[in-house]
Amino acid sequence: MIGALVSIVLAASAPVVQAEAEPLVIGETFRAEILDVERQLNVILPPDYEADEGKTWPIVIQLDGGVKQDLFLGNGIEKWNGMWGRSQQTIVLGIETVDRQRELLPSTRVTAEKEAYPTAGESEVFRAWIAEMVLPLVKSRYRHNDTVILVGESVAGHFVLETWLKHPDLFSGYAAISPSLQWNGQALALSAPKRVADRPPLFLSLADEGGETEQGMLRLLSKIDEEQVYCFSDRRSDLRHSTSLHGIMPEALQFLLPPRADWLEEYGLSMRCDRGGAQVEAE
Repeated sequence: MIGALVSIVLAASAPVVQAEAEPLVIGETFRAEILDVERQLNVILPPDYEADEGKTWPIVIQLDGGVKQDLFLGNGIEKWNGMWGRSQQTIVLGIETVDRQRELLPSTRVTAEKEAYPTAGESEVFRAWIAEMVLPLVKSRYRHNDTVILVGESVAGHFVLETWLKHPDLFSGYAAISPSLQWNGQALALSAPKRVADRPPLFLSLADEGGETEQGMLRLLSKIDEEQVYCFSDRRSDLRHSTSLHGIMPEALQFLLPPRADWLEEYGLSMRCDRGGAQVEAE
């Protein structure tokens, strides 16, 4: 009875919540068409972008970056990393995909893959569109420092690796999280040079995918030269394919966009590199 009375008194004396809501604006959206489909380009700026007019920022491209895809997850991880000083704060560019296999994968000779994904095979078109249309738009509108990181998971991870191998100069750094290296009979790993070096920094990870996905990853790793700046995080024992983006993206950003921070280990914000691990130079 006394508890109920106290609750009534507190409720009666509490300040009234403002009745008129204000919009919660987190970024800007552009509409663009490629491969005959309109899609979103979503841009979320660092918290102090407006306050510091003289500062420039790196850009992180989040593939599968629609509002119903990975945009908010990726942005949340980037903002959380920045809050802890785990990685540099960035401009987040989320690029929506509509037909992922068509837009993010090359063609395949595997019959089962052709039957399951008959539209697949336009990754070169999609990549050229990002490089020639999307990036110039974003760079002309926002203050950037010319560092552009490409992040993708699963099929988008294959796109990241294909770009790193075939068009390495397009971006400053690459994160391929659980990439679908089983595609086309592991063709991407098989076609990679015997010695892969002199490319921008790369973060790679593998979860519980097994099979040809795992075989393709191990085959590719065997070709990466020890002088190449890269980090491979082997998470086969503790991450599922469905949880790899959530679990790995904080480390990928920490590797590719390291801050000048000496407290990360103390708070358990370590980065796991089971192979490679040469650190990217901090800002």
